Amino acid sequence: MIKKLSEFVVGESGKIASVTGEGRIRRRLFDMGVTPGAELTMRKKAPLGDPIEITVRGYELTLRKTEAEFVEVELK
Repeated sequence: MIKKLSEFVVGESGKIASVTGEGRIRRRLFDMGVTPGAELTMRKKAPLGDPIEITVRGYELTLRKTEAEFVEVELK
């Protein structure tokens, strides 16, 4: 099952299937290690859902909900 990262709940894990953004946003996500095939886990979510914290490639990364909209993840 594929789900957008912005829809994840705390504790969910999966493998990045694709990054759908274009231009600067796509480049920014790739530079931070958010690339297809990388494993990630949702660590924390702010009370209103923005920002979120994930673990990817062995480190914690904080993303805005708008950035997470572009990341599609295949659930484990």
